Parts: sequence; structure tokens; C-alpha cells
Amino acid sequence: MDPSASPLPLLAPERARSQRGPRLIAIRRVDGALRDTAMHRHARGQLLGAYQGLLTVYAGDLQWVVPSMHAVWIPPDQPHGLRSHGPYAGYSAYLSAAACAGLPASPSLLRASALLVAAVDRAASWEDGAPDTARRHIEALIREEIRTLPPAGAALVLPRDSRLRRLALALSDEPSDTRQLDAWAKTIGMAPRTLARRFLAETGMTLGAWRQQVRLMRAQEMLAAGAPVTTVALDLGYDNVSAFIAMFKRELGVTPGRYRSPAI
Repeated sequence: MDPSASPLPLLAPERARSQRGPRLIAIRRVDGALRDTAMHRHARGQLLGAYQGLLTVYAGDLQWVVPSMHAVWIPPDQPHGLRSHGPYAGYSAYLSAAACAGLPASPSLLRASALLVAAVDRAASWEDGAPDTARRHIEALIREEIRTLPPAGAALVLPRDSRLRRLALALSDEPSDTRQLDAWAKTIGMAPRTLARRFLAETGMTLGAWRQQVRLMRAQEMLAAGAPVTTVALDLGYDNVSAFIAMFKRELGVTPGRYRSPAI
């Protein structure tokens, strides 16, 4: 963990693990500390997002890079972890298992509405004596938003096969690695056609498409940290900056420079 990262969890572990207490517990954190939370699980479902900045969230075999105004839904007892890229300012809403009835049973990335964020902010401002009627209404609103908000994109899936997972993790660590399928097949001891078929079956993507998504995720991290566009392109293995900019805009609908410095 980065030595400057905040060691404090968003919610005390004993409260996250307990089914007692309010059905909804909401937290706002704007202290500006970096966050790096190891994989863990708890009995409550969790909705988390950022007011500003960028998060990488891991949930089981899935991983997302989450920009502001997106949110991740984590069902109860689902292993997950996260780290921020730059100072963190964000929120979490924890729902008891009973309150999670009818909500998605799998982790998902959502387009957080202004209504959802406002509802979480309202719940986070409550004192213990908040009226039960207000609690019920806000809880119902948050649950409905989680249930009906549109997805914000597909997660990147890690393969279950041990050799393919080793390959995927190597690419995650070094997305600039330009080895092609035949070279990777030799590295992990698998026939090229078998590698291609199994990788697609386990991740839903070809090896090339998966590597591009890893590069896109890493690019978002680096840009959020203030790296120049040229540095990002070259560090990710692109032969020229133009190719990187074209890929980035095609995937996210905005150039890397505009992504890093959005119009106000």
C-alpha cells in the first residue's frame, strides 16, 4: 500500500459485517487521502462511487476503472477491493442483506444519476435520530436506482484457467508487452489455437481486445495522475501517439487530453 494511503476503512468492519443496526448506512469521505483497500468481503451490499477522481475496483474475477459519476454495486459477501488514483473523494451506501432483496446478484458498474448521489448524500448526513419515514423513503429510492440504472460498460474478466490467468495478470502488470498470440502460447505452454479458443470462452474477448482494454484502463489511471498524453502512449507500447489517441477516442468518445482536463 502507498504509505500516504488512508488506513481507515470507509465503514468500521464490525458494522459492515453486522446485520444489526439500520438497513441503510451511508458514508461520505472527502478527506483527500489516497485509498488502497485489499480484497475483503462483508455481509452488507455496498454501492460505491467517487465525486471526483478515478478508482480501480476489483470484484471477484472482474475489474473496472471507475470515473466520477459512475458507481459500482457489490452484492453481500462478494470479495472486492479498490484503490484510488489520486486523492479520493467519494461515497458508499451499505445495505443489509434484507434490503438487498431484488437487487442485482452480481457486481455491476452503473451510470450514477444525480438523484442517486443526492440520496446517498442525504442518508450520510443523518444522525441516529433521523425519522423512520425519511429513512424508508431514501432507502427505497437508493434501491430503485441501483435496480434500474443503466449499466456503464462491461467489466474486464480474468480467466479461471491458471495458465491463462498468468498471461492476463502479466498483461495487467505490463500492458506495454507487445508479444503476439503465438509468443504467449509458447510462454505459457499452450497451443496457439487452444489459447485463442479458451481465452475467448473464459473472458468473452480475444487476447488482442483484452489487452486493449487493459491499456485503456491503465491510460485512464495514468491520465488521472497527471501523466502527459505522449508519455502514456509510449509507456503503453503504442508506436505513435496518434494511434493511441485514435483508440482512446474510439473507446471513450473523447480524446485523452480532454479526458484529463474536462471542460467545466
